[in-house]
Amino acid sequence: MNRLANSTSPYLLQHANNPVNWYPWGAEALQKAKDENKLILVSIGYSACHWCHVMEHESFEDEHVAAVMNEYFVCIKVDREERPDVDQIYMSAVQLMSGRGGWPLNCICLPDQRPIYGGTYFRKNDWTSLLFNLADFYKTKPEEAEDYAVRLTAGIKQYESVAFVQEQAEYAKADFEPILKAWGRYFDEEEGGFGNAPKFPMPNNWQFLIRYAHLMQDEHVANLAKLTLNKMAFGGIYDHIGGGFARYAVDGVWHVPHFEKMLYDNGQLLSLYAEAYTWQPDPLYKTIADEIISFVERELTSPEYGFYSALDADSEGKEGKYYIFTKDELEGILGEEAQLFCIYYHVTDMGNWEEEYSNVFFRRESDAELAATLGVSVEELTARIDLARQKVFDARDKRIRPGLDNKILASWNGLMLKGLCDAYRAFDEPAYLDLALRNADFLTNNMLSGDKLLRIFKEPVLLSNGDHEPIATFLDDYANVVDAFIALYEVTFDEQWLTRAKGITDYAILHYHDKQSGMFFYTADDDEHLIARKSEIMDGVIPSSNSVMARNLKKLALFYDEERYHDIAAQMLRNIVPHLAKYGTAYSNWTALLLDEVFGVYEIAITGEASTSLRKELEQNYIPNKIILGGTKGTLPLLADKPMDISRIYVCSNKTCSLPVDNVGQALKQIDK
Repeated sequence: MNRLANSTSPYLLQHANNPVNWYPWGAEALQKAKDENKLILVSIGYSACHWCHVMEHESFEDEHVAAVMNEYFVCIKVDREERPDVDQIYMSAVQLMSGRGGWPLNCICLPDQRPIYGGTYFRKNDWTSLLFNLADFYKTKPEEAEDYAVRLTAGIKQYESVAFVQEQAEYAKADFEPILKAWGRYFDEEEGGFGNAPKFPMPNNWQFLIRYAHLMQDEHVANLAKLTLNKMAFGGIYDHIGGGFARYAVDGVWHVPHFEKMLYDNGQLLSLYAEAYTWQPDPLYKTIADEIISFVERELTSPEYGFYSALDADSEGKEGKYYIFTKDELEGILGEEAQLFCIYYHVTDMGNWEEEYSNVFFRRESDAELAATLGVSVEELTARIDLARQKVFDARDKRIRPGLDNKILASWNGLMLKGLCDAYRAFDEPAYLDLALRNADFLTNNMLSGDKLLRIFKEPVLLSNGDHEPIATFLDDYANVVDAFIALYEVTFDEQWLTRAKGITDYAILHYHDKQSGMFFYTADDDEHLIARKSEIMDGVIPSSNSVMARNLKKLALFYDEERYHDIAAQMLRNIVPHLAKYGTAYSNWTALLLDEVFGVYEIAITGEASTSLRKELEQNYIPNKIILGGTKGTLPLLADKPMDISRIYVCSNKTCSLPVDNVGQALKQIDK
């Protein structure tokens, strides 16, 4: 076994028996490269990554390939989810070199970590040839290698950086016109989502577009959002048997998933479908939200109520094997009911995707449409399908399961905790709040030391020198946990969660904020120094840590009447606004913050014994630009002069409050005036 054998990362442990002399990222490997003047080979992936497994099997398990790697390189394996800072550096390098990125990510670096070449998946022969060529290049042309490293490192430092904008602009509704015009080129008006294939859910994009459609009364965008939510829920990207979404669809119609299921996707999609239900109540959205929670609770929840990271795409060495069925298998499970089930989920004799005779379940018709076609009632149809689904679930449950990545990450737990709060807000299901509180207690007791977060819940690794491996924490951990704790306060009125959110935010400002740029660095001032200290600016499948932090600061500024928070958030938005129209899908969370600036944020205080019931009633109305505070006691500035024992609703905005009212109807009139 190589040096990965002592790791706690499931991804690194997958490579512990490779003939490659892998090192984890750390001082031992980096010093070895310098001492021996060897190129560093940094290979980055994650446990649920299908093509990472393919490259491992083809190249890293091959004795001859491993011999080349061991001879000419110091080989370092990195779990991108444990060390996103390292991944960020080398992903930037590969994107600068090739215009694209992904995992597995493989980068060749000088002994001082500066990259000179990189790419993603390589076939075995191409990989071996590349390694020989790069080793020879470094040996025979070290000056050229040095020159290229200098230029590439300079590009990495500038990549995803923004200028400090001094002037305060006046924001208006007209600012959204060029943003949406540029965005509109990517809409798929037939199948929903963006572009062709592959197709990602991009939940934050649609969350912004729902809010935009509502506030701007844009029926076209509203219809696109509803189309996308329905297509995703009906598509094969959704697990119709066990709940939860796969990471993306390999086609343009949401049919065939890339089967890995990630916590971060499902946490955000839970928030999206919950918010969509309040916006446009559709029973389908409620079903999807409930099944996501059931999936996460059943398959991604630890005994301590932390949430695990992912389920692998592969089982028994084959992508998707756990999830797909032949028609013959279904007939053996369901008997006479197989015919209806196969119609409902478009199962065919020959199979509906590239694997022979295998089927990915998907829908095209609503229950009402299909019931009418078949001449049965909707109630009979859904009852029979529900019974059949349970039988298929029970049969599937006997199969060999996909691998579980049991890392518990603060950042992704924050996303799921926020999703649970949003689901409780929309559906008032006590079990959702109970799970949220259990997870919040877990985070507090196990991943929070004072106001400092731990990124990973695990036993510290003992290094060969007797020290424990340091665990870095990154801005996304702070941003997403703060966002979740704010949401938890709003659905409980328990001020401990807001107090924790404020303390964590203050710690992040102290250690991550860069006054010179006005943005936050991704790494702390006392973390390991890499070849560049970068900021995460652009929103992707997960909103960027800077955009989440900016929105948190906006909310905390209102809760605490804290001008310092307001000033930081305002500066961050000023820096970003010039970029919004260039590539809207990469700035969706920033554009949501701009929505709040243009339309204002309602501060709704609800007091007295009826505060909980009044909050629940109010939440049935879609008001995306609001914060809620209150209860029967509280120390927040907006509550200071209000009698907390009297049930009242106070609607405030821009430091002005309307007259208190005692029912939701009157409060809504103040909001809609």
